[in-house]
Amino acid sequence: MSEEGILLERKGKIAIVTINRPQRRNAFNEHMFLELARVTGELKKNLPRAIVITGGGESVFSAGFDVNPDNPWVAKLINSVETSDSAPAEQLIGQLRKIVDGFVSLPVPIISALNGLTYGGGAELAVRCDLRVMDPDAVICFSEVRLGLMPDWGGGATLAHLIGPSRAADMILTARKVAAGEAINLGLVNRISRLGECLDEAVRLAEMISQNGPRAVSYALNVIRQSQNQSLNRTLDLEADKAVSLIVSGECFYGVAAFLEKKEPEFPDVDFGSIEE
Repeated sequence: MSEEGILLERKGKIAIVTINRPQRRNAFNEHMFLELARVTGELKKNLPRAIVITGGGESVFSAGFDVNPDNPWVAKLINSVETSDSAPAEQLIGQLRKIVDGFVSLPVPIISALNGLTYGGGAELAVRCDLRVMDPDAVICFSEVRLGLMPDWGGGATLAHLIGPSRAADMILTARKVAAGEAINLGLVNRISRLGECLDEAVRLAEMISQNGPRAVSYALNVIRQSQNQSLNRTLDLEADKAVSLIVSGECFYGVAAFLEKKEPEFPDVDFGSIEE
């Protein structure tokens, strides 16, 4: 993996996305954000049933936003500071949020394989995925406040929904490192892999998901995602609507028939473009 960028690999019904800039701890500069947007576009054209995102190189998921002066987007931050003008900072945050939002809103489950250091924006990207698998030697750190910054990829608000406001405050306001054992106790990650097998474990999880009804998975995922932004009653109504639409689609014929015949179901692929978000 020598090419710097966001790499996309297809493996059966799943896709593996690799953040590949190991010489800068997989930090995101302008090029890397545009690469993520490019890969998101490629995935939209031919969506898999599940996506795994991980870091290239050894023991690094991502260090987040690259604050190196060579990063062209850093100039926008500097411009806002020097001129006391909020416009450049607003434009920058809007751009990067649009790209991250586009990736994490793809209508299939996204699993982050945290194979090592997961800092700042890397931690934000991780929590914005649907599921997280963590190497036992990895650490998660919302490090932004150490730079006089704060989460702005949508990860701070997501973390509060995920583990609760008080626990999120503990992590974000102290910028402390959270190891795998604490992360799973907090409900921050779903699984801890064996040492060095984080990606393999995440792929196994993705393959398990990919064996189920693709429309059922996508509809259920949509309800879960929407539940973060609306009341319980609205979510209950949405769940009922999606359940009816799912039955009408006929996907259950394949699952029920296989169950009655004591066989593993083989669900046909779905045009995800027809699935409403």
